[in-house]
Amino acid sequence: MPHDPQAPAAPDPVLAAFRKSIDNIDAALIHILAERFRITQAVGEYKAKATLPPADPDREAHQIARLRKLSEEADLDPEFSEKFLRFIIDEVIRHHERAQAG
Repeated sequence: MPHDPQAPAAPDPVLAAFRKSIDNIDAALIHILAERFRITQAVGEYKAKATLPPADPDREAHQIARLRKLSEEADLDPEFSEKFLRFIIDEVIRHHERAQAG
């Protein structure tokens, strides 16, 4: 029987195992981010009540430096880590500004 090039290939078990691990990690990341945002939402509400500014540039700079160092130690590109953290910080500040606006 000739091989049909249009027929789907049998799943590669090694690739399937890698993908399952990636899917599990992605799910964990989503849950971790959700928990982080629950906490930062509480921080934003507290800052609004205490009339504190939504952004804290000194804290942000410290966090970025700390996570860049952790990234280097973990063999993760610190530039990527900083961009990722900056994205999260910007979103948190946006939430805090909304909380202050009422």
